[in-house]
Amino acid sequence: MKFSILGAGSWGTAFAQLLVENGHEVLIWARRGELADQINKYHANDDYLPNVRLPETLIASSDISSAVHFSDNLVIAVPTKYVDETMAKIERKPAVIVNLSKGIDEKLRTISSIVKSRWRDADYLVLSGPCHAVEVAKRLPTSVVIAGPNSITEAFQQAFSNDYFRVYVNDDVLGVEICGAVKNVIAIAAGILDGLGQWHNAKAALITRGLQEIARFGLSLGARSPLTFMGLAGMGDLIVTCTSPYSRNRYVGEMIGKGMALKDILSQMKMVAEGVYTVGPLLRMADSLHIDMPICRQVYDVLFRKKDPYQAISELMNRPLKMEIDLTQIGPESGL
Repeated sequence: MKFSILGAGSWGTAFAQLLVENGHEVLIWARRGELADQINKYHANDDYLPNVRLPETLIASSDISSAVHFSDNLVIAVPTKYVDETMAKIERKPAVIVNLSKGIDEKLRTISSIVKSRWRDADYLVLSGPCHAVEVAKRLPTSVVIAGPNSITEAFQQAFSNDYFRVYVNDDVLGVEICGAVKNVIAIAAGILDGLGQWHNAKAALITRGLQEIARFGLSLGARSPLTFMGLAGMGDLIVTCTSPYSRNRYVGEMIGKGMALKDILSQMKMVAEGVYTVGPLLRMADSLHIDMPICRQVYDVLFRKKDPYQAISELMNRPLKMEIDLTQIGPESGL
């Protein structure tokens, strides 16, 4: 198969390497010409994936038109806030779109909503789960999930899988997307705890309650199954993003917990911490649907209203006592 990948960040590059090693033809689009030249001439991407030798057959281009015309299979690997403007540059409708990005944009849209607003009849797949780019590039065992139309999902499952990258199939596109977006916000909260100290009990509770918060939000929006949130896109990705040293969102939270200002943290980062840009739109969506998301709200207040993290934790701990799982908040039909 042939693939055009939009975005030469760490995950887009690691995924391109994976596809080439699986025998596919790949062209990766880099926004900057010097990065495309580096990939073509030196088979490296030192900005985003240092110390990794890329396949010599991997082609890069800074011309988005050339990239899109290379293949009918388009892979989105740009930060969520740039997806809409990137799609606007594409004149040729892809046959299949595979999304790797995780987030909700300022217009309160998932990536599938952005794509479908331009190409309603294009086949859309989302690949998500615990898949840090560095470990995939090092060929360390990784398992993910791909969600989309049953008619084509299994073909892409086969195309992406190998002996270190295992792909499962799911038909809950919205549920998988919501998991990928909201877990980044919860990971910022986990990082704040890491910055404050070794709060193991609190972090375990945060991850568990964070998962319930993600599920409540996703099911209220129309996700197909509560089991999606217990799988690789939900529990799996949440665990790794809240605990891994590779997690950009956890890192932002850790630096906040150590007293660093958000603007200073972001100015030092080459890559995007999606949770920072997702939390505002996420809460606006939650408020419009009357969905309670206390952890995400405290993350927003700490990031953008300069709330003291200890005060945020105190407010969470002193909320009215309740049942652990309240079916009246998410509807008995959800099964959660």
